[in-house]
Amino acid sequence: QVQPVESGGGSVQPGGSLRLSCSGSRYDDSSYCMGWFRQASGKQREAVAMIYTGGGPPHYADSVKGRFTILLDSDKNALYLQMNRLKPEDTAMYYCAADSVTLSVSANTGRRCSTWPFDRWGQGTQVTVSS
Repeated sequence: QVQPVESGGGSVQPGGSLRLSCSGSRYDDSSYCMGWFRQASGKQREAVAMIYTGGGPPHYADSVKGRFTILLDSDKNALYLQMNRLKPEDTAMYYCAADSVTLSVSANTGRRCSTWPFDRWGQGTQVTVSS
């Protein structure tokens, strides 16, 4: 089973932008829950942005709405997280997760993906926002 691989993390000043990439997130043509989680030091892991490839709107954590965008390039089998107007509280290890899942499509499908018990995780990429 191929595991996703993240890249694109780094250090940036508050207000800056970063784009995270995740490759190898899909390995067949079935529908997938996939997305980005983060875990800050001493805190629980949280779902940041999720998408269901079978349809439905993406889901974002309230803390990143309007600043982060999840993007899927099916041709390249790549998942991205465009992060704008970064804040120090966005500092965390960011993980990509993806699993083949069959869900009914609705306005809440992305949210349902955020609670999926993913089996396939990347190794993580560190994002540090500091002046």
